[in-house]
Formats: sequence, C-alpha cells, structure tokens
Amino acid sequence: MTITEVQKEILRLKKEKDILILAHSYQSRDIIEIADIVGDSFALSVKAKEAKNKTILMCGVRFMAETAKLLSPDKTVLLSSPLAGCPMAEQFSKEDILKLKEENPNAAVVCYVNTTAELKTVCDYCVTSSSALRIVKEIPNEEIIFIPDINLGSYVKANVPDKKFTLLQGGCPVHGIITEQEALAAKALHPNALLLVHPECKPEVTKYADVIGSTADIINFAKSSEKKEFIIGTEISIVEYLQFECPDKSFYPLSTKICCKDMKATTLVDVLNCLNGTAGEEIILDDDTMASAVRCINRMIKM
Repeated sequence: MTITEVQKEILRLKKEKDILILAHSYQSRDIIEIADIVGDSFALSVKAKEAKNKTILMCGVRFMAETAKLLSPDKTVLLSSPLAGCPMAEQFSKEDILKLKEENPNAAVVCYVNTTAELKTVCDYCVTSSSALRIVKEIPNEEIIFIPDINLGSYVKANVPDKKFTLLQGGCPVHGIITEQEALAAKALHPNALLLVHPECKPEVTKYADVIGSTADIINFAKSSEKKEFIIGTEISIVEYLQFECPDKSFYPLSTKICCKDMKATTLVDVLNCLNGTAGEEIILDDDTMASAVRCINRMIKM
C-alpha cells in the first residue's frame, strides 16, 4: 500500500467507527494529515473531553494517553504504539516523591503534565510548560517541590524568586542535550533569525532565546510574527510542521539532535492497525488512580 492508500483507509475507518484521532505536533507529517486534532499534549486531552466521540486514539506517548483517560474516564482511550513512552515522565517513582513530601512537609508538589498517572496521584498541582509560571505564582505555599524537569523548574524558579524550590535531577533527554555552543553556532549561522526555545532546554541555552515557550507557544509566535526567519529550539519535527504552515517563512533547527525517538515510535501503519483492532493498546487505569491523579489536573484547570 502507498502512504495515500493507508491514509484513505484510516480516514474511512475512523469515520465508520466514530474514532477521534489526536496527534501531538511532534508526530510525522503523514500522521498529522489524518488527525482530527493536532497540538500540545494537554490541549489534546481537553479537546478530546469536549468531543462527542466515545473512542479516542492518541498518536503520541503514554502519559498523553493517560491524561486523556483521566479527563475522559467514560471514553475508550487507545495508544497507537504501546512502545511510545517518555523517559522524563518515567524518571521517578511514586515512592521517590512521597519521600520528598515527608522531608518537606510544608511544600506543595507541582508536577509537569509530562508525568505518569501514578506520579500525579501524589502531587498537589499539575502544570503545563505554558501555564507553569502563572500557576506557581498563585500557589499559596512558599515552598515548592517541582518535578520532574530541572530545566523547566529552573526557569520557573528564576521567575518566581519569592518561593523556595526543591528541584530534581530529571528532565527531557532530548531538549536537555542541547549545548550553549550549539545555540551560539545557530545564531551565528542565521543572524537574522529569532531563536525560539522550549523551557525544557538548559538555562545556558534559554538565555539566548528571543522567545521561551511551549511547543504551542513557539508555533503560535512563529505563525503570527512579522519576522521571516526562526531558529526552532524544540523537537526537530516542528521545523517541518512550521514549513508547511508558513511556506513564506524560513525555519532552522537549533540542532539536529533534538529528535524524540519515542514520538517517532508511532507510524502511520500503527494507526491503521490500531483502528483495525490488531495493534495498539487500550489505556486502563484503576478507580483509585483515576480519582487521585485527576485532582492535581483539576486544580490546574480551576486556576
């Protein structure tokens, strides 16, 4: 089968079975073209909750599918590739965080949405990369345990100096691999380009950024800006995504190393096989995990 034939069959099956396909913006172009909704992980889950479809197929990684299930407990949530995990989300155990809470009894535990459902059960607040600053500022506690990303945590800490932070040595191995030298080299190679960087990058990289923001923030800024050249400091597929969205502008990768193998684990044929019921995995969470994990998410939504 050709790519076009596979896409046509996916479109037919999702309509026949009334399945909503979600795709994170790091997915390959052939998957993005057949998705109903494309975006950041949390935004996808919110839109899935609002949709009438009773079955959701997530083209992304496991924690994203878990988050969709937490917000849509009555819906069937499928993960197109069971191999698609997230090293950052899985870096720490529930026991690690409970120990930290015991050592810091006055601290609020703030988890990045890029965490497992199990970790969320012992957290007080959930945040996204675009909401982290605003929510942490509003939390009444003066002490914050921020998990798991030390780089996003450092970014929040630098902008909320009146609170005391406990940060863990965790983070995204993809964004965290970028060096200061690479940032300087990219700026030298493209002197007229704005540098747009994800806060999961190290402080020595983000300090050179013209814009620091989530993937959605980076995309929205590039699309709306009057500028014509941009260096993209997040997963490399966003360069291609923006090239399709804004063909009149130029986009350059900060580094070709910013490639998430877990996001690339999902293929177009995986999506087809999941729709056929011959592959993929249904996300199942027990009632206690569901009830405990969704609390920190609901607090974020309320705030």
